[in-house]
Amino acid sequence: MLANLRRHVLAASLSAVLFSFSLAAYARDEGPTIDLGSADPNQTVNVTLVLKLQHTESLEQYVYQTVTPGNPQYGHFLSTSQFASRFGPSDRDLAQIGAFLQKNGIAEVEVLPSHLAIRATGTIGQFSTAFQTPVHEYERDGHRFHRPSHHPELPVALSNTLVIAAGLSNEPKYISHRVNSNKVVALTAAPAIATLTTASGSTATNTPGEYTVGDVANFYNINPLYQAGINGKGTTIGIVTLAGFLPQDAYDYWSLIGLTTKPGRITQVHVDGGGVISSAAGSGETSLDVEQSGGLAPFADILVYDAPNTSGGFLGAFYKAVSDNVADSISVSWGQPEIFYFDSPLTGGDYTSELVAFHQVFLEAAAQGISMFAATGDSGAYDTVRALGHTDFSAPLTVDAPASDPFITAAGGTTLPFTFSFAGGPKASIATEQVWGWDYLQTYLDKVRPGVYDLFATGGGGGVSIFWPTPFYQRFTHGIRQSEANQSLVAQNPSVSLPGYTQTTPLTLLTLPAHYSGRNLPDVSLNADPETGYLLISSTDAENGVVTGEGGTSFVAPQLNGISALLTQNAGHRVGFWNPQVYLLQDFLGYGKYSPVSDIKAGDNWFYQGKNGYDPGAGLGTLDVSKYARLLKFGF
Repeated sequence: MLANLRRHVLAASLSAVLFSFSLAAYARDEGPTIDLGSADPNQTVNVTLVLKLQHTESLEQYVYQTVTPGNPQYGHFLSTSQFASRFGPSDRDLAQIGAFLQKNGIAEVEVLPSHLAIRATGTIGQFSTAFQTPVHEYERDGHRFHRPSHHPELPVALSNTLVIAAGLSNEPKYISHRVNSNKVVALTAAPAIATLTTASGSTATNTPGEYTVGDVANFYNINPLYQAGINGKGTTIGIVTLAGFLPQDAYDYWSLIGLTTKPGRITQVHVDGGGVISSAAGSGETSLDVEQSGGLAPFADILVYDAPNTSGGFLGAFYKAVSDNVADSISVSWGQPEIFYFDSPLTGGDYTSELVAFHQVFLEAAAQGISMFAATGDSGAYDTVRALGHTDFSAPLTVDAPASDPFITAAGGTTLPFTFSFAGGPKASIATEQVWGWDYLQTYLDKVRPGVYDLFATGGGGGVSIFWPTPFYQRFTHGIRQSEANQSLVAQNPSVSLPGYTQTTPLTLLTLPAHYSGRNLPDVSLNADPETGYLLISSTDAENGVVTGEGGTSFVAPQLNGISALLTQNAGHRVGFWNPQVYLLQDFLGYGKYSPVSDIKAGDNWFYQGKNGYDPGAGLGTLDVSKYARLLKFGF
């Protein structure tokens, strides 16, 4: 697969596109980015060097074998050392990289056990010389950061060994996939902890907008596992995140809803100087990840790998978590539009190497039996909208990364049935669980308050990757789509100032390939609509710690993570990469009596409609967890 990627990217005839840092700045109405000149060459930075996998096609085949019942390799997952021996770079490659770093004065080096990544610490001056790129200091709206002034150049001698050197920029890059209903439609104020009680003293509230993990257990048939003594005991949940948090928030949440959990279960691992705690950094995101995953598997241990919100931090956290190989499952609720990675003359380089770097670590995780989950985003079928808006820039059909990678389970979103009334309007109802897209609210509010609200395109992320081809497990699934025609990213407001351009007319930044047979996402979905959303405890987000009306696919990824811990305990071993197993079961069982997935036939994510079978709104559908557990335990 990897061998064909560059050929695919070139064949796509993509025109220039701004890199995500600059684009996101315009979307947030921030001021211009001011180049302050060369960064301090003596400043210490951490850089993650990702090395190339060996025998990639054999590795992909091995992953499929480990999750195919009846195959001799079924359930035979590799240790990190076994992975390094079979698929990692050679000792010669490692020595070559080590000599290169030493030659440039970079002596503080750690080779991860997988041999796929080297964490190196040195100065900006040393790395700037090594990779032939000046690093400049910049300022935007009073915030200072540094980044290369052009794309780093990999030495020719290392071109067959090194995928990417990430970490020379500390500019925030990724978006938390979390949405609050209060941001759009005014709800009642969040209750104080002392006055909020769960229904009948249970862990569930039965209240839309204040749902808990107890409600999730009711919705998706998890309770039979709890009744059988399955609670995550003996398993470890991993969280990869880009903000620190206060563990007490999670303990307070579980205590508030009356949930008994294993004490002292949270361990924080700070990667590359991670651990910043603030609302602005996204600490509430980390809190909800831990609360949801750990709440569904109350006796699982929890490892939280937090890193700075940079490309180097994100990659570093994944490579550390997977190479440690302690977590049985890992989720992530951060990402950015997949199209932000494509080659751009404006930034002087091809950032698709980052997608390849993510892909490698997801393959390693799958080979080691670690189940991985990623949120698909909250911009419906138009993933750039949360990053860019839709007034200054067009909104092409796009998907989110890393959820678009074929070796991670993409977590989409639904809306549960509920009755609502907003802005003085009449009552209305959602009658059945449907694909989450706030166009149902837009239609309602347009009648009640015409022209006041603009909810486009809030909803569960989903669509077709234009980078990753359709994976094997989707080739026989009815409903898999190709990319649509006539999709372009256009700077359509002449007043927007773009680096290197004097713009007087709309400027096409990127033309997406039409009819590309790409990986479809999501894979499975659970409730994510903030209007039928959740209670969150986050002392960084609210004075009393309690936030209601929370939602987004940020909730679904950690919920699947907690569910995976239950499946692991129930099976007596790691369950590995979910996707081939779930798709095979659905293809074989359909949506019948024994199927572990329930079809979502209503709603839409602003483009893809809920319908019979797979759709890029809700994927295969929602889970019946107990049925899935039973099938996995007995090897189907």
